[in-house]
Amino acid sequence: MERVERRFAELLELLRPHYLPEGMELVERAFALSREAHMGQTRMSGEPFVSHCVEVAHILAELQMDPETVAAGLLHDVVEDTEVRLGLIRREFGERVAELVDGVTRIAQIERKREERAGGKHPEAKQADYFRKFLLSMAKDLRVVLIKFADRLHNMRTISSLPPETQRYKALETLQVYVPMAHRFGMYKLKNELEDLSFKVLHPQEYREIERKVAMKRSERERRLEEIKLPLREALEGEGIEAEITGRAKHFYSIFRKMVEGGKSFEEIYDLMGIRIIVPTVGDCYTALGVVHRLFSHVEGRIKDYIAHPKPNGYQSLHTTVVVPEGQILEVQIRTPEMHRVAEMGIAAHWRYKEGKVEEDEQLERHIRWIREVLERQKDTRDPKEFMEDLKIELYQNEIFVFTPKGEIKALPKGATALDFAFSVHTDIGLHCYAAKVNGRLVPISTQLQTGDMVEILTSPNQKPHRDWLQFVVTSKAKSRIKRWLKAEAYEDSVRLGEELLAKELKRRRLRPDEERLEELARSLGRRDLEHLYAGLGSGELSLSQVVHKLTGTEPRLQRARGRPAPQGTGLRLKGIDNVMIRAAACCCPLPGDEVFGFVTKGRGISVHRAGCPNIERLVKDDGRWLAVEWEPDPERTYLARIFVRADDRKRLLEDIVQQISMMDINIRGVTGKASLGTAENIFEVDVHDRKELEDLMARIRKVRGVRGVQRLNAPPYPMRHRTKLT
Repeated sequence: MERVERRFAELLELLRPHYLPEGMELVERAFALSREAHMGQTRMSGEPFVSHCVEVAHILAELQMDPETVAAGLLHDVVEDTEVRLGLIRREFGERVAELVDGVTRIAQIERKREERAGGKHPEAKQADYFRKFLLSMAKDLRVVLIKFADRLHNMRTISSLPPETQRYKALETLQVYVPMAHRFGMYKLKNELEDLSFKVLHPQEYREIERKVAMKRSERERRLEEIKLPLREALEGEGIEAEITGRAKHFYSIFRKMVEGGKSFEEIYDLMGIRIIVPTVGDCYTALGVVHRLFSHVEGRIKDYIAHPKPNGYQSLHTTVVVPEGQILEVQIRTPEMHRVAEMGIAAHWRYKEGKVEEDEQLERHIRWIREVLERQKDTRDPKEFMEDLKIELYQNEIFVFTPKGEIKALPKGATALDFAFSVHTDIGLHCYAAKVNGRLVPISTQLQTGDMVEILTSPNQKPHRDWLQFVVTSKAKSRIKRWLKAEAYEDSVRLGEELLAKELKRRRLRPDEERLEELARSLGRRDLEHLYAGLGSGELSLSQVVHKLTGTEPRLQRARGRPAPQGTGLRLKGIDNVMIRAAACCCPLPGDEVFGFVTKGRGISVHRAGCPNIERLVKDDGRWLAVEWEPDPERTYLARIFVRADDRKRLLEDIVQQISMMDINIRGVTGKASLGTAENIFEVDVHDRKELEDLMARIRKVRGVRGVQRLNAPPYPMRHRTKLT
């Protein structure tokens, strides 16, 4: 215990310049309880267990955390591993310390269960559940994750005393959970150390080899850095800038990943070193960048301004890559002291403990808001694999920065489309988006954006989300909002359709059950209420024969199979059942004037297909769900149609075609296309009243200069999906 007492004394000396007497007293009382509660407990290394608690508190003190967080770090294991209960913590140390300890305890319990179930049949489900609960704990108080980070960091520093299999499991979990979280919260110093400690466990031979080779080149690297720093310092002093210039070696795991992903040997990795320049002000950062470029040749396309466009986690710095004497590649980072503090400490830098008060800034609120938004969006995601894919985008994203027409900056993940941008501005804008202007040029909503693009979204009140939008959006916000809209629309349509279907069937059979009887019927069929009974009928999950059989107590009459649906007859008219209930099939986009037939689709209600539909052979096998339908004139209603246009690639082609569509007062839902080898191929989704109007539109487009051909299309997948370069 002597070493533990000495380390705690060092902790107090570290805290004394920053804490008021009551803060020091809180930390001392926390240590006393932790020492007493863990008395007699030892770690796998043989050290007293309380030594781990003191080291966790040291890490938190180095992060300049407040007394409550350091006290919670000393107490973080007492509820999990001793007889001490949370009520005692609450009475002795207050509500906030108790909540922090409780949050860390809950994460520890999740980890223990996950470890016990490791290797089961559904690893994605377990990992998704773990991340959900991890985020839930953080949403209450982000300091919980800082204590857990400190706990994991010390455990990884001392991991060698654990059994080999446990070491590998913990190291892998660290890479899968803690490293991406540390990255998202901007804690790069902690992230790099966790990566190297995990790398050492998972790939010991490769780790030792890189360590040996880096050590061999250390003296040469230090000599070169001094040769670079000397003229750089002199040039900065000439500009009146007092700068701190330090060398920055690439950490081992970063080198390893570069070797694996690039298929290179250690000797082929040229950017093993870098320098960091810390200057007093933001203006000095840009002056220093000019000095660096004056002294050394810079690599085109490798300048990144994270000061003007900070990363979502708050990171700010100027990055540039230059070529120094002897052809060495060197990355240079330029920042102010405050930027450096945020870059090293991440979210921990956004708590400021000063004169007995904890100050928080807006960046901290942004992190908390991000967690809550992720949790809110994931309520709509039942598939664990999909949840993890969306979360990985959120955690690992490389950002791009684009502008609204008013000059507001939006940070999006690399690969984000104009539609992702629309949803980032506002959900309603995304739901009604049909096209975009990028840098003044009209483009499809599936167009991928680049840093610096100025994006204007075009909307229409008639535009509605399409299921195929999900194939090109990348942000979890866009995906969840589209899915939520489609689900709500399908449910409402199913309820109305089911009510219409049942009413017509009851009228045909001259049955008049009251609402109470129908509610009872719904419950007998396993439905929550009458509305959900209608939804089941409209979605095809329940059949009319099932419902009527249950209502009357008679056996359902078997239908005689037929080889094909009847194209005519006294079947269901579109006007006979509210038009909203009938869904034009996306696979063939039928229009009034086409020969059509109806099919009750499970989960989608009645879908209307046109003769010649590519799915007809598959659908006729299930004859029991066919309905004969006829078009009823409705001058107010429009239908989706898709047309394919092939033309000579030229400037303003797209605008000329859009003008022809607009002259007929036809709404454009979306545009998709590509341009290659002098040929432009575009698909337009438009709302038309009938087949004749579509044919008239196609005739107008054929007259546009350079157009070679126009034809009506069935639904996606298109031959040019995701290829969105247009002229």
